[in-house]
Amino acid sequence: MILCVNANQPWNSILQTLGLLKKCKTLNDVSQIHARLITTGFIKNNSLTTKIILSFVSSPYTPVVEFARYLFFTQHAFRRNRKEEDPFLWNAVIKSHSHGCDPKQALVIFCLMLELGIRVDKFSLSLVLKACGRMGLVKEGLQIHGLLRKMEIGKHLYLQNSLIGWYQRCGYVEFSRQVFDRMPWRDSVSYNSMIDGYVKCGMVDLARELFDSMPEEEKNSISWNSMISGHAQSENELKSAWELFEAAPERDLVSWNTMLDGCVKHGKLEDAHNLFNRMPKRDVISWANMIDGYAKLGSIDVARGFFDEMPDRDVVAYNAMIAGYVQNGNYTEALGIFEHMLKSEISPDTATLLTVLSAVAQLGHLENGVAIHCYLEENGFPVGGKLGVALIDMYAKCGSLENAEIVFENIEEERSVDHWNAMIGGLAIHGLGELAFGLLLDMERLCVEPDDITFIGVLNACGHVGLVKEGLICFELMRRVHKLEPKMQHYGCVVDILGRAGLIEEARRFINGMPIEPNDVVWRTLLGACKNYEKFSIGEPVAKYLIRQDSCNSSAYVLLSNMYAGLSMWDDVRKVRMKMREKNIKKFPGCSWIEHEGIVHEFFVRDNSHPQVREMHSMLNGLWTPNSEVSYSRVYG
Repeated sequence: MILCVNANQPWNSILQTLGLLKKCKTLNDVSQIHARLITTGFIKNNSLTTKIILSFVSSPYTPVVEFARYLFFTQHAFRRNRKEEDPFLWNAVIKSHSHGCDPKQALVIFCLMLELGIRVDKFSLSLVLKACGRMGLVKEGLQIHGLLRKMEIGKHLYLQNSLIGWYQRCGYVEFSRQVFDRMPWRDSVSYNSMIDGYVKCGMVDLARELFDSMPEEEKNSISWNSMISGHAQSENELKSAWELFEAAPERDLVSWNTMLDGCVKHGKLEDAHNLFNRMPKRDVISWANMIDGYAKLGSIDVARGFFDEMPDRDVVAYNAMIAGYVQNGNYTEALGIFEHMLKSEISPDTATLLTVLSAVAQLGHLENGVAIHCYLEENGFPVGGKLGVALIDMYAKCGSLENAEIVFENIEEERSVDHWNAMIGGLAIHGLGELAFGLLLDMERLCVEPDDITFIGVLNACGHVGLVKEGLICFELMRRVHKLEPKMQHYGCVVDILGRAGLIEEARRFINGMPIEPNDVVWRTLLGACKNYEKFSIGEPVAKYLIRQDSCNSSAYVLLSNMYAGLSMWDDVRKVRMKMREKNIKKFPGCSWIEHEGIVHEFFVRDNSHPQVREMHSMLNGLWTPNSEVSYSRVYG
């Protein structure tokens, strides 16, 4: 409640009304203001409603902004007998749209201005160009450009710079250069916009050429920083970035961070560390760059050292540390940092939650996943978009397909192909090939265009349950109906489908007919099928080929050795094993895990490190009785 007035006292002071505006945040607050405006008659006071609109339209609170727009349209936009009206109020409302979440509405209001004969100024035109740029509206932007050419005001430097910015946001850097070249005069904004556009399009040579021709008095820190950033994009150009950095007449924090980011991006961690130590002032971005760099290098302990040394941390720092742990497979530590973040009362953003959900999915820790899902809903995060995809993926990998389906069903209105892909992938993990194939057919029925990831998911699902016919239909749908060019992974999936079904000769013919050179994964898939179905004549040459191609990969050696063993060719088995020992090739043990009472237990082949290993062995020995085979055959035979 923002109003504390006696019901018997009329609210008749404009000053009282204006004083209440600063406290207005919620829909309830707005409703009270609106009611008082009506009951006191102030709704007809143009001066007061103008002040309210100008005060409310730039508010960070959505209900307040919406009320300002409502007042504008009901009390101002269609007034009769208006004199030459100042566009200031109109511009304020247009700005709320062009900078907000519905920029197209800015164009609608601008068109209304023209229709009603309201004078437009340079700010009106600049704001509507910004809106067109944000939405990539080329046709509408060109119409604005045409309007500018007919108006005397169109030659104004401010508007010419706005045109350069609009063309660049739409990806037409060559047209922005034409505007630049035709300008009767230019300022630092003109040059900097053009340089920035070239850099973002990867045209660093053209950016440098323009930078070098730029009058010295127009160059500022933005110009230098743009060029440093441009050269730092490429490792071959990093030396030029250093030269510019050292030559810059003055360096601000952006300059230092830009150079630091370039060193980190290209793995020059020693240079980055030295630069970091030279910095006269650091911010969170500086620290986060160092954390990110060392994490990507695999030096996660060094990254953690930087994190611990930070004087202040915000969401950017926590995101860098959490992402670093996830990149290095330290999923439990990532969750620990997330818990520390919440205890520090720093609110996570979408990037944080996506990374944490990925960690939970890798651990298979359902309890943590449910807790994060609850956090999302309690704190107003939209459980759609990327978060919806991450939730579906997490639940599926944690074994809760039911929860994955609930999330999928609840985002029906904003469901994208990514959500379908996540659900299909979840079904594939659980061996539900028919349901995955059914989802593909649902996509066809609902006119949802699948992508290459969709078909990888469905092909995998079909392969795991032996749906050969459905898998081949899926492959042909992809090629012939959706005109998608199969990638190596799609071909590998088809080989896997045929191989699992024992169609070894068909799989070999399929590989020989591939329009691209098959990689080692495709050949290993065929080799695995040959081993399973004892197709020695096909498998042996494949294994020897793989060993020649990659002599350090253990899989081909192991499969070949197993095939020899299956045929009692023990001399050949010994030869293969001897080669493995000579080259120090080892097969890493398989791993599985299970969550029990909130704890994830990992198990490796021949691993006795689990604290309860004796109890588990005792239990297994107790289960294996002389009658166990009989019991097994009764249940499954």
